[in-house]
Amino acid sequence: MLGFLTARQAGLDDPLRLRRAESTRRVLSLQLNHDRDVDRIHGNGINTIDIEVIEGRYMLSGGADGVIVIYDLENYTGKPQYTCKATCTVGRSNQHVHKFSVETVQWYPHDTGMFVSSSFDKTMKVWDTETLRPAEVFQFDGNVYCHHMSPIARKHSLIAVGTKNPKIQLCDLKSGSSIHVLQGHRAEILSVRWSPRYEHILATASADSRVKVWDVRRASGSLFTLDQHNGDKSKASSEAVNTAHNGRVNGLCFTGDGLYLLTTGTDDRMRLWNSATGENTLVNYGKVCNESRKGLKFTLSHGCSPEFVFVPCGSSVAVYALHTGELVTMLRGHYNSVDCCEFHPDYQVRHTHDPLFPSLGPS
Repeated sequence: MLGFLTARQAGLDDPLRLRRAESTRRVLSLQLNHDRDVDRIHGNGINTIDIEVIEGRYMLSGGADGVIVIYDLENYTGKPQYTCKATCTVGRSNQHVHKFSVETVQWYPHDTGMFVSSSFDKTMKVWDTETLRPAEVFQFDGNVYCHHMSPIARKHSLIAVGTKNPKIQLCDLKSGSSIHVLQGHRAEILSVRWSPRYEHILATASADSRVKVWDVRRASGSLFTLDQHNGDKSKASSEAVNTAHNGRVNGLCFTGDGLYLLTTGTDDRMRLWNSATGENTLVNYGKVCNESRKGLKFTLSHGCSPEFVFVPCGSSVAVYALHTGELVTMLRGHYNSVDCCEFHPDYQVRHTHDPLFPSLGPS
């Protein structure tokens, strides 16, 4: 580290090189922080969390009890021991609360005045953070498994929504209506993700074992379907042609630069794909525990070299090197199954939640 600092001071190194090295060091030294806790508000398991990117200060959580909580992650006390407080809650007494399990929560990417939640009550709600009232409610025919807003879009305000119906719904925030459907899957949609590189590119994962990549400006179907065998039909049975996994595909995540796409399936495999060509890079992560009957909420690091993947695995979180597939470590500390995890890009803090023990794991 002293070598990096000396080279930076002398102007020999790019400052990003030092930042990447320090970020990587912190990830490799992650451990449970016994001095920091989170207010326990939810009565049941926590299915989903999201940290806003404007300040990196506020965290949303959505639970199996239908409750949504906003936490303040900042510690202004000056003391090492600290409990992150809930600043506001959409609780059971709120007339607008979801009737059933909240499956996905997401901050509006451009400010903290709005967030979106979706639920097994067949609705997606767009909330005003100030009033905690829904500004818009979208109704669907089946349970909503997932939704996602583009982190970079300037030319559209679409929310991609995955439901029990095999058609992907595209809902427009401006008009307040579902304006388009994407057809091609044969079973429920378990995960959707917009590219962080190209605002019109969308990836979708389904229980039909397939992952499709779409340009939503095109009306002629998906750009391509990911094939785990890279087109080699001699390696695939007739049922496995053009499938990403040998089971339900329940997790998607683009790398920060959008060049690669990670997928997880109930075949206990994780695969890394070239997002431009759809090629399976054949990185071997070994057996990746996947017991989720719905979407698997995993995440990636940002600004490290190499980058890392954090995957809920029973009561632990498995950490893999993105491009080599090496299992780097297992983060332990929960008493029950970990349902989701999120990486904090500024402070290298990884937030995970199980039904009984919310915790923070900082470097």
